[in-house]
Amino acid sequence: MPQWLCNQLMRAYLTKNRKQIRLLNDSWFFYRTRLLTKGQHKETASSTTND
Repeated sequence: MPQWLCNQLMRAYLTKNRKQIRLLNDSWFFYRTRLLTKGQHKETASSTTND
């Protein structure tokens, strides 16, 4: 997780800003899911070219 996101999440938790916490949490999971799916596509593409 990027440091800027950790800082924003920490600030949101300290101020008990539920709207900001939910937004940052949803953004992180969307970003992480996108990275994982891109990584899996690259792995499957490279494994098929190596055969």
